[in-house]
Amino acid sequence: MLELGAKILIAYLLGAMLGSLILGGARGVDIRRMGSGNAGATNALRTQGKIFGLLVLVIDIAKGLIAVLWLPTAVLPQIGIDPQLPREWLALACGLAVIVGHVYPVWFGFRGGKGAATVVGVVAALDLRLVVPLLVSWFLVLVLTGYVGLATMLSGVALIAAVYVLEPGDAPLLCFCAVVALFVVYTHRSNIARMRAGQESRVRRLWLFR
Repeated sequence: MLELGAKILIAYLLGAMLGSLILGGARGVDIRRMGSGNAGATNALRTQGKIFGLLVLVIDIAKGLIAVLWLPTAVLPQIGIDPQLPREWLALACGLAVIVGHVYPVWFGFRGGKGAATVVGVVAALDLRLVVPLLVSWFLVLVLTGYVGLATMLSGVALIAAVYVLEPGDAPLLCFCAVVALFVVYTHRSNIARMRAGQESRVRRLWLFR
């Protein structure tokens, strides 16, 4: 239990290191005061430009990769490896913790991003094949509707379906993806409210029906 608790905490703290706020702090800006007020890659791109947005995206994806690929097998000083702790369950726990850390970062007053980029990193680390349906569904919804938030939420549904098809016997992974999909919908509740009110902005350059 010591290893489980320690690595979940480390994954959370890793997730709490938001690329947009770290890079923004270096240039003296807080993107939570700009655009949509979100600390994710999309708002970083819209308010700070392509290079800044790309760097934020890379950092936020990398956190998910590190938390799942490296942390579960890392030998921590004074803690070691618990032979009774399944690595698969530990990887899923670290994946969820790094996503929660991104959304509720202790370093930044628990006001973070919505978790989409970090989810991509976690999913890629768990099963690289799942990234294809995740990104394809995201792009298709974006092109058809112009809504980034809607595309992100529905890609979570596509992720669950992809796990069911590609890994039908992997109940832990299926449950994990279902929890993540629900969490992503929760983090996008403000987008849902704006869409219902007709106030949500669209990416008109990619929107097919602009």
